[in-house]
Amino acid sequence: MTETLHIVGGGLAGSEAAWQAARMGVPVVIHEMRPKVGTFAHKTGLLAEMVCSNSFRSDDDERNAVGLLHWEMRAAGGLIMASAQEHRLPAGGALAVDRDPFAETVTARLRSHPLVSVSEEEITELPSSGHWIIATGPLTSAALGAAIRAETGADQLAFFDAIAPIVYADSVDMSVAWMQSRYDKGETEEERTAYMNCPMNRDQYEAFIDALLAAEKTEFHEGETAGYFDGCLPIEVMAERGRETLRFGPMKPVGLTNAHRPDVKPYAVVQLRRDNALGTLYNIVGFQTKMKYGAQTSVFKMIPGLEGASFARLGGIHRNTFINSPRLLDTRMRLRTRPTIRFAGQITGVEGYVESAAMGLLAGRMAAAGILGRDLPPPGPDTAMGALVAHITGGAEARTFQPMNVNFGLFPPIDAKGGRRGRKDRYKAYTDRAKSSFRQWLDGQG
Repeated sequence: MTETLHIVGGGLAGSEAAWQAARMGVPVVIHEMRPKVGTFAHKTGLLAEMVCSNSFRSDDDERNAVGLLHWEMRAAGGLIMASAQEHRLPAGGALAVDRDPFAETVTARLRSHPLVSVSEEEITELPSSGHWIIATGPLTSAALGAAIRAETGADQLAFFDAIAPIVYADSVDMSVAWMQSRYDKGETEEERTAYMNCPMNRDQYEAFIDALLAAEKTEFHEGETAGYFDGCLPIEVMAERGRETLRFGPMKPVGLTNAHRPDVKPYAVVQLRRDNALGTLYNIVGFQTKMKYGAQTSVFKMIPGLEGASFARLGGIHRNTFINSPRLLDTRMRLRTRPTIRFAGQITGVEGYVESAAMGLLAGRMAAAGILGRDLPPPGPDTAMGALVAHITGGAEARTFQPMNVNFGLFPPIDAKGGRRGRKDRYKAYTDRAKSSFRQWLDGQG
């Protein structure tokens, strides 16, 4: 009989790893501690529960590295992308999903697969035998985290990730806000009007920044340091870096025209993106925060259009853990000291839903191939998946290793037109080359 693959963690990475291995004919057990053992961020016991944003970011597979990663996962028969597509919400050029039905679909498909079973238990030690993938994500339990530290001999690395608040749509004043995607992106009218936009003039913006800087913040526990990942900074941390930082970040006013006052250019704009299929919930884009709850409600209600807003969820902050993958993992994502144990997902030092699921896809395929007596190398570094795994398993500097989103800077350079005007052509050349290479990798697996 074929040996069993054990996967610790039923998030996006663990779910995708299980799906890929089972499709290759390998029995899988997913060990998920929820709902018996909860976390502050998770609300359900569903597999692939999304706890922060509901967006998989850009779906442009021709000129965007994240969109290219979407394409590769679809080409590989990924469960996460198929389920996301099934529960897609309008979001301009982005892929946003209705999070609860999405997780329910992933859970149902895995639980109904004849080669997949789910064990609701907490794994507290690194197993000494069998084939394992550790995909416990950024909220790895304290006990397992301690076991990983004991095995690797390395200090646990951590950064803080913040959750953005969610607003009830019917509490937004639409005589002030208007619906528009930035630069009217999207193929349909629904896509082109996927975001709520709340405009600010200069005085309103300055008052908002003052309140943001003065607001009471969450205290850190003793021994913790605020080593934030730059791709997910709390808004107050951005504001501390300069009063104009938010105006050139999540509150940039470009590509938008106020439908109520088209002749007046906003000084800053706060965008809200639909968070469920009913359109009843919207999350405030880029507004991750560590303000205390009382401060959040008072500060966010200073935003024009949100004066009477009701919040379905306020923002939060939690400690995210990841290992020093360049030191600890080989190119097959195996722990160098224990080759029967692989790591996948955000715990490896990739950042983002899509990147996490992609590393689960690779780990699942590699582990299944190993169980079946084959060695499966990663895709070439000219692909999105290959560039990510190459980065975390040796391309990054171990001494300064930090979480990383997929981006074209991780790819081998390509000979294409230079300069700003040639950027689109250059990105298209990257994605064309990547798709060809990824198809060859898939074809090589028979």
